[in-house]
Amino acid sequence: MEQQIYKGKLIQFHRLKVTKKVELTKNTFSLEFEIPENLQESFRFEAGQFVSIKFMAHGEEVINDYSMTSAPYEKKICLGIKVNSNEGATSQLFHHYHEGDEMLVSEPSGRFTLVSKPSEFRTIVAFAAGIGITPILSHFKNILHNEPRTRLFLFFGNKSSEEVVYRDQLDNLARVYGERFQIFYFFSQEKTPDQFFYGRLDEKKLRLIINQILHLDDTDEESTIWDAVDEVLICGKGEMIKTLANACYHHGIPKKNIHFELFEEFNDDIYPIEKEFPLIRNVEVEFTSLGRDYLTELPDNKEKILQQLLVQNFPVPYSCKSGICGSCECYLEDGEVELLENEYLTEKEEAQGKILACMSIAKSKKIKLNFDLS
Repeated sequence: MEQQIYKGKLIQFHRLKVTKKVELTKNTFSLEFEIPENLQESFRFEAGQFVSIKFMAHGEEVINDYSMTSAPYEKKICLGIKVNSNEGATSQLFHHYHEGDEMLVSEPSGRFTLVSKPSEFRTIVAFAAGIGITPILSHFKNILHNEPRTRLFLFFGNKSSEEVVYRDQLDNLARVYGERFQIFYFFSQEKTPDQFFYGRLDEKKLRLIINQILHLDDTDEESTIWDAVDEVLICGKGEMIKTLANACYHHGIPKKNIHFELFEEFNDDIYPIEKEFPLIRNVEVEFTSLGRDYLTELPDNKEKILQQLLVQNFPVPYSCKSGICGSCECYLEDGEVELLENEYLTEKEEAQGKILACMSIAKSKKIKLNFDLS
């Protein structure tokens, strides 16, 4: 086991053996890790979570996060990984690590999760693009295994049919659970016999999906399938998440039931900011990060706290800047802020004084934060 500070939090790593490595498409592959008996408890996870892998690339130590495709009941760690370029760290991971090798793998984390409700009738809809299918696959395997009354709809976008990752697994699940699980594939750079399935998953496509696929509900003649949707899962690039999350919200799904996982840095707000705040100038910010104390002054409170600290080149933890990943989670020890959106913190954590710096606006002249949570 190894420990280190990463993204402002103490993360525990363990050496796990690679038991399986499979090339899935021309630029994606999977890794499967064996979990020894003495580490079963440490690697207990929920569907939708991820692990971090620490490895060497181009002579430097790299830590990358990868979502699990395995479901908790499978009691193994399976990852789906995309190689974005031949020069990138992930390419090194593909070429230099093989079955039988040991790698440093973190204990699972992440909050792209759902509460299991095996006794309820539920409808869950998911939208995924490319490698964004990985946590969705984990969710759907888990739900189909544990929730006999839940029905699932997956809308999966890719550039072409050749790039569809995990298609065999998905199609097999649809065959086994045909009455409860339906998949619809969309291609943005490949013509399809039915024009409906050509193009990106966006607001326009969502309207068509609602009107042409999620319309008649056999279980309730007076409503549509869309009316019965309990939860929405979205995973992919930031712009897709922003577009679909807002479209789902405007079509009646409450924000608390729209869950998303980001697969790249994204600096925009997912939802528009609808509040206005009194202008405060010369905001004093005192904060602790990685054991060091800092003091600075923000010109005003027109921008969110994290973004202003980054402009001043302070070493504060962040990843998405959109309130999704939780990397900038910190304690508000003094002062007052407005948390604009929160897709990460629980009500209990908010009550404990935790905030997301990337989604917080200062509402007092002095603010004191602590990014060292451990």
